Amino acid sequence: MPGMTNAIRTAALGACLALTLACTPIYRDHGYVPIDEELAQIVVGKDNRQSVLEKIGEPATGGLLEDSGYYYIHSRMRTIGPRRPEVIDRQVVAISFNQRGLVSNVERFGLKDGNVVPLSRRVTSSSAANKGFLRQLLGNLGRFSASDMLGG
Repeated sequence: MPGMTNAIRTAALGACLALTLACTPIYRDHGYVPIDEELAQIVVGKDNRQSVLEKIGEPATGGLLEDSGYYYIHSRMRTIGPRRPEVIDRQVVAISFNQRGLVSNVERFGLKDGNVVPLSRRVTSSSAANKGFLRQLLGNLGRFSASDMLGG
């Protein structure tokens, strides 16, 4: 019987170890956002699209309306055991350009409790025409209902 007791103890220890490892969070990072020191190299009103690419690299995406800006996006996801992965941090750097192709605004946004929160802003324009694509898109959230989508 002593051999069986050792086998049970070993199995119980193995089960406890497996449960502990299954509950260990796994983190995954996706995307790239330039740090503040890199963004400090960009001069509003002087730098253009090409110089921004040379200084901080390719953006994750560009603006859809007349190529209005560059967007650098970084997400951090956490997975615990069999649960669905959740986004625990998101940073977006939006660099807007004017009609002449010069930098007009540099903004950094973060994700807090599901809301986009501006973390830093270099230049702020009050006119709607100069709002970046991301701000226009997120500004419309919550302003429509299902009946608007169905045409009813």
